[in-house]
Amino acid sequence: MSLVALTGMVVGSMVGAGIFNLPGRFGAATGPFGAIIAWAIAGTGMYMLARVFQALAERKPDIDAGVFAYAKAGFGDYMGFLSAFGYWLGSCLGNVFYWVLIGSTLGAFFPVFGGGNTLTAIVVSLIGIWTFHFMILRGVEQAAFINSVVTVAKIVPILVTIIALIFVFNYSQFADNFFGGADMPEKPLLQQVRDTMLITVFVFLGIEGASVYSRFAKTRADVGRATILGFVGVTGLMVAITLLPYASMMQSQIAGLRQPSLAGVLESVVGHWGAVFISVGVLISVLGAYLAWSLICAEVMFAASKSKDMPRLFSAQNGNRVPANALWLTNAVVSLFVISTYWSQDAFNFMLDMTSVTTLLPYLLVAGYGVLLARSGEGYEGVENQRGRDQIFSWIAVIYVLFMFLAAGLKYVLLVAVLYVPGTILYVWARRDWKMPLFSPRDLVIFAVTAVAGLIGVWGLISGTITP
Repeated sequence: MSLVALTGMVVGSMVGAGIFNLPGRFGAATGPFGAIIAWAIAGTGMYMLARVFQALAERKPDIDAGVFAYAKAGFGDYMGFLSAFGYWLGSCLGNVFYWVLIGSTLGAFFPVFGGGNTLTAIVVSLIGIWTFHFMILRGVEQAAFINSVVTVAKIVPILVTIIALIFVFNYSQFADNFFGGADMPEKPLLQQVRDTMLITVFVFLGIEGASVYSRFAKTRADVGRATILGFVGVTGLMVAITLLPYASMMQSQIAGLRQPSLAGVLESVVGHWGAVFISVGVLISVLGAYLAWSLICAEVMFAASKSKDMPRLFSAQNGNRVPANALWLTNAVVSLFVISTYWSQDAFNFMLDMTSVTTLLPYLLVAGYGVLLARSGEGYEGVENQRGRDQIFSWIAVIYVLFMFLAAGLKYVLLVAVLYVPGTILYVWARRDWKMPLFSPRDLVIFAVTAVAGLIGVWGLISGTITP
């Protein structure tokens, strides 16, 4: 893949469902002032994480599919497995969210789709999942080309919306909303910002798209460049999409919009065709992002198997260099989660938040490995002057991810642990498959903590104190 193709993977992974939902999620949480603070925190934290990915790509060019491989290199086999499994699981949940959003978008025009988790919506989603499955089996490079084309197509509706909102910008309306609309319940600023944190994590997912596909890069240095280019471009779009609606609608109106809320925003400016236009853009965008994330899911499972962190079965490729067994498992799991949304009270927001939290542990371990590498000096031969800078970047990224865990709350952390515990079966399978010892003393402690958290989460689900 060239620099353009790798950047397309980053943009295609990041610009998916989340950006079309930003106005409603932010409108329900805060006004422009809180939104600016939230984006300053999220942008700084994710920029630092992007710089960590860039630095690790340069200092450790021998590590491919970096998200989980960095965790293993820095923190041992079981943490490497948890990172790989968590990242893969988060990607699967993200794909489920995409199908729920497709159903919700169609539900605005065809009531039978409801909020995206009706029986009809689930059947259509399952058909879509397996259609994409057999298309991807035909080749990674072909799918990446399709992703590049779709990336261009889905940016157009977003740019049109931004231009329309600039033309109707009403300063007095923006000022009325600035510190939180008078028509909204009073809420402390810290709580306002906290309520936006999970959506900002979700929309930044995919920042590591180029790192995951580093083994396909024509030039290794392009991996880091693609990460930064994709990050800067997409961040600009997301901030504009969040802030501009406050200058055309009351905050309570924005908060009450049906998801994807950007459709309602454009409809309020240009009429009903705006909702149709954005809805078509959402469908193109989500299907393109689903393609990108299906590739990433399979690639992570494949790379983890190649490094002996997953069972040998998942390292097999078909004649088109596609990790077929990994893809089969991925889409089987996605299908099961899609079916489970039928019993969810709010499948849309629940899947979005679960996706965000599940991906935090891999990000935390990547940032932690950045700290360890910069402190050790390994890979910095000849550029020792960059160690201090990279260590600062890594520490800020660590603090940011820890803050995201606190913002998510205990409920989601426990639910993630519930999923991690049975996932350890794959770890045991892999260790036996590759004839390696099961747990080191440190790994056993980590597993015990995870198991206890998982049991607490199960009890919460059974007793009703935790609801999906």
